[in-house]
Amino acid sequence: MKPFLVISICLACLLPAAAQNWPQFRGPGATGVVEGRATAATWNAEKSLNTRWKTAIPGLGHSSPVVWGNKVFVTTAVTSAAKDETRYGLFGDVAPVKDDPKHTWKVYALDKETGKILWEQIAYEGLPKVKRHPKSTHSDSTPVTDGKYLVVLFGSHGLYAYDLNGKLLWKQDIGMLDSGWFYDADYQWEHGSSPVIYRDLVIIQADVQKDSYIAAYNLKTGKLAWKTPREEISSWGTPTVYEGKTRAELIANGSKAIRGYDPLTGKELWHLSPNSEITTPTPFVALDLIFVTSGYAPIQPIYAIRPGANGDISLKDGKESNESIAWSKQRGGPYMPTPVVYGDLLYTCSNQGVLTAYNARTGEKVYQERVGGKGAPFTASPVASDGKLFLSSEDGDVFVVKTGPKYELLATNPVGEVVMATPAISDGLVIVRGINHVFAFGETAAPKAKM
Repeated sequence: MKPFLVISICLACLLPAAAQNWPQFRGPGATGVVEGRATAATWNAEKSLNTRWKTAIPGLGHSSPVVWGNKVFVTTAVTSAAKDETRYGLFGDVAPVKDDPKHTWKVYALDKETGKILWEQIAYEGLPKVKRHPKSTHSDSTPVTDGKYLVVLFGSHGLYAYDLNGKLLWKQDIGMLDSGWFYDADYQWEHGSSPVIYRDLVIIQADVQKDSYIAAYNLKTGKLAWKTPREEISSWGTPTVYEGKTRAELIANGSKAIRGYDPLTGKELWHLSPNSEITTPTPFVALDLIFVTSGYAPIQPIYAIRPGANGDISLKDGKESNESIAWSKQRGGPYMPTPVVYGDLLYTCSNQGVLTAYNARTGEKVYQERVGGKGAPFTASPVASDGKLFLSSEDGDVFVVKTGPKYELLATNPVGEVVMATPAISDGLVIVRGINHVFAFGETAAPKAKM
């Protein structure tokens, strides 16, 4: 072998593999899926089994962790409230919390390998401008990054951009984002939709109690690029941009209609109704289909939409498909968790933990099982990697289910605290945010036998 070839091979072996990024809510393209590294099937945080690290984060935040390179980013809202009115589980109360004193909104960066806090920044301090639902927080929106900019949305308390070392680059006051119950404006529930990045734009969906809109801001400066009014009531889903074969489409879930926009201009391309009165799941694309779901009365639809549509694509006369809709169902859409497509199957998880698998191309039901064989509340969305589904319950268990046409529970993994946020997956680590800590779970080397 020639000397220069030997040197080149050796240098290649020394170069680190590219990190697996999870840049936004539900990861790349909001799909909830990454591949490339083996993930652990079992862990136990309380017994430190396959627990790489555990880092305490003060305050309260249901925003999900995001990952770029060797950094994990999370947000939180810290307060010294005398009484914590936050509640978890399956209940239907609509009144917001009463005790809402001064808060400090913060951004944290953690080392992905060790969990060490690399930096923290205060974005805003003051009294909350809107109240929150007892199951919500004042830090529900997940950050987004493109590797250069980290953009954080704290609802009515502003939009912020940092570099990955924590330097504030710009901030934008976007006014009041008052999302709440459509029957009574006094019932404020806080903002939940997360920002997304497309090219040099940051896009936010602001469906609120009055004057809803979707808007884009310049990623470098924070200046408004475009703003499109929406005839919408409050919603909490994150928009998704899909770069198709002929054009890009910005898809936004909404109660009055699901809509597609041109992400560069904000011009509406198509719309689809009917939909649920409350929408939370995020649209995503898999198998060249746009999946949009919702699970609140009067209907709980699942739509599989073909990209490239124009105008009103609503179904007529009780039909389940048309030129723009590959298939649909009027029942079965989840209320809180966004579904995931892995392989050829679409998996939905209800708030009560009922997992349903469909053929993602046709809508044919493949199976339906209760996760773990018992009832539990679910808010976090399922994510998938390495032939496994990870489903996080509010009770603090992460259920691992084998992907495929037959339900097979691989493990029930205790985290040790309530889990509301959707996990991130990066380089074989499953990064889980509980209400008090961020955890990284992954295969750890077995202890050496004593001689």
